[in-house]
Amino acid sequence: MTIRESDFPYLPKDFIQTKEGLIFAVVSYHDHGDKVGCFLRYVPDEKGWHKVNTEQANQLLKNEFPQYMFRSEKVDAHYHAVAIDDIVVHHQPEKRLQEVLARAAYDDIEKKLHKLIPILNQFGVSTESLGLTGSMLIHQQVATSDIDLAVYGRDAFQKARIAVRQAIDYGVIEKLDLSLMRDNYERRDSELKYDDFAWHEERKFNKAAIENTKFDIGMVCLDDETEIDQHQYQKLGPRTFKTQVKDDLRAFDFPASYLVTDDETPEVLSFTHTYIGQAQQGELIEVSGMVERNMATGQCRLIIGSSREAQGEYIKVLNR
Repeated sequence: MTIRESDFPYLPKDFIQTKEGLIFAVVSYHDHGDKVGCFLRYVPDEKGWHKVNTEQANQLLKNEFPQYMFRSEKVDAHYHAVAIDDIVVHHQPEKRLQEVLARAAYDDIEKKLHKLIPILNQFGVSTESLGLTGSMLIHQQVATSDIDLAVYGRDAFQKARIAVRQAIDYGVIEKLDLSLMRDNYERRDSELKYDDFAWHEERKFNKAAIENTKFDIGMVCLDDETEIDQHQYQKLGPRTFKTQVKDDLRAFDFPASYLVTDDETPEVLSFTHTYIGQAQQGELIEVSGMVERNMATGQCRLIIGSSREAQGEYIKVLNR
């Protein structure tokens, strides 16, 4: 399986590091004029790096590193981008996973990773389809860190979801308990009430726990599973409506895509991980987000995650 294209080897779940020591999470599959679409996640300090939130990231770049601020004319949105020439380290999840598995574990989190991967293998997941992302990708994990796994390819990801479900059934890993689910909820800052949030999360099987450490799996599409959208979009304004899901094939993609029966906005896209895998074919949902119009075709779509925090934006299944 070829994970990376030689002409543009950057993928979501990768981290890229600049000469100033800033570490960005890659968020785009395609280049933006010799730049990598990304978002600042870690900044250097005396101990290594510390994580920053959206507001802190934007403020720092605006004040000190404006060259990394980026406005996409194509999607009428602000995010970050780093010129390929400014990248000094390209952190790749699949290489990092192999490195950690090839040696003795350094800490308790790595010990749990060493136990988790053989469990996933036992239930049909190939290590070659996996990568290690998040804080562990850059050696910044602490005792309370999660294990964040990238899964390359849509088929491999669905196999991994089935494996998580089966491993829970066999009792070798656990569903998120109340404490871990609450923590997940607070980190996500979802617009849904806790009970609604937990109901949606429990049926995704993209998160579970091993020895009380949460892990999650996130899909990264292969090259033949992505499409370059060359169209330009204009934001029209917020909209909330009820509709039915008619196609959920790309529900776990990034961005997640749901084709729905609404004539005005027949596609709902989620750029926030909170609503990835949120709804299934045939379900009645309520969605709230930002309408965008394709300036070439006039076709509209609804965006969940028009800002990184996605305040006021959500997908909720109604016919539970």
